[in-house]
Amino acid sequence: MTAETRIRAHFAESIEVKLLSAEALPEPIAHAGRMLGSILENGGNILSCGNGGSAGDAQHLSSELLNRFERERPGLPGIALTTDSSTITSIANDYSFEDIFAKQIHAIGSEKDVLVAISTSGNSANINRAIEAAHQRNMDVVALSGNDGGAMAQLLLPADIEIRVPANRTAIIQEVHIAVIHCLCDIIDEYLFAH
Repeated sequence: MTAETRIRAHFAESIEVKLLSAEALPEPIAHAGRMLGSILENGGNILSCGNGGSAGDAQHLSSELLNRFERERPGLPGIALTTDSSTITSIANDYSFEDIFAKQIHAIGSEKDVLVAISTSGNSANINRAIEAAHQRNMDVVALSGNDGGAMAQLLLPADIEIRVPANRTAIIQEVHIAVIHCLCDIIDEYLFAH
């Protein structure tokens, strides 16, 4: 298979999954966007976490909140738990890698806040511990996952929102997660600043 053929196949798969997601995900995305807007309106923070590409997605979300998305507006409190290398490495060294986000949530999370937990497989132990820590702090969770939702899906409470991409290929799930994050930012801005 030529490089050009592989590229066309990648685009075709990406388009197919985005079309499936456009049918399956508008309701949970809209629900999550309104929840996040309400959290911000009431003085809470949006905490986010993920590993690898999903860590980049968590940082992408916080940057769109703290700076701006597509309209001029005040910065909004988004905190990516993936960015403080000193904290992450000290927790991993002194306790375990599985605790790198949970310990941060126990320290700074409150019931006014929400956690956006991102895992393409739903099986990342440190993300799942973060969800448990968020629940212990009486925080709601917005979970971005893919495939069958993994172990993450079993941890979610009725008030939580799962946005599960109907795909099993990590790269494609991540592409849809970025689109989901942009939709969430748009809904938040509309919720807070349209009136």
